[in-house]
Amino acid sequence: MSETTVTSIPGYKAGTWTIDKTHSSVSFSIRHIVISKVKGTFDDFDATFVTGENPLETSVTASAKVVSINTNEPNRDGHLRTGDFFDAETYPTIDFASTGMREVKGEYLVDGNITIKGVTKPATFEFEFGGFGGDPYGNYKFGATAKTEVNREDFGLTYNAALETGGMLLGDKVTITLELQAALNA
Repeated sequence: MSETTVTSIPGYKAGTWTIDKTHSSVSFSIRHIVISKVKGTFDDFDATFVTGENPLETSVTASAKVVSINTNEPNRDGHLRTGDFFDAETYPTIDFASTGMREVKGEYLVDGNITIKGVTKPATFEFEFGGFGGDPYGNYKFGATAKTEVNREDFGLTYNAALETGGMLLGDKVTITLELQAALNA
């Protein structure tokens, strides 16, 4: 692991950053009927980033409301909110809390714990900085993309159905992709 200094990331500033929901998204994709992927989003989410003097001291907390799941198919979204999947009434949020950030061969990784349906498991997000800069309204922002893959069955999301043509309705692996823009708190 290499040592990273503040000067190695142009525009980097230490502080507390709040997610800009209008310029961010929380999405996922899962294999469907073996031949394609279904994508969706969580439309109601929140995140806070606290950057230290050393970028590797950054911490992240994030949460997405399960009832905001959106796959552009209302019947499927309703089913995903039930006990067959997320059980939104009992487990209203999906949460992430970082445990550390590291740099490996020039790539940033954010380690942490993700909690889905009351089950907490470690997860590592590949974190790609888009950069830092000001917007026309005087806000100082950073942009980034973060991506991880989890096995849904590890979180008790085991619903599935066998297909007549072979295989299963749903794959086990879910890719989570975050497109992030956050503003430095004044």
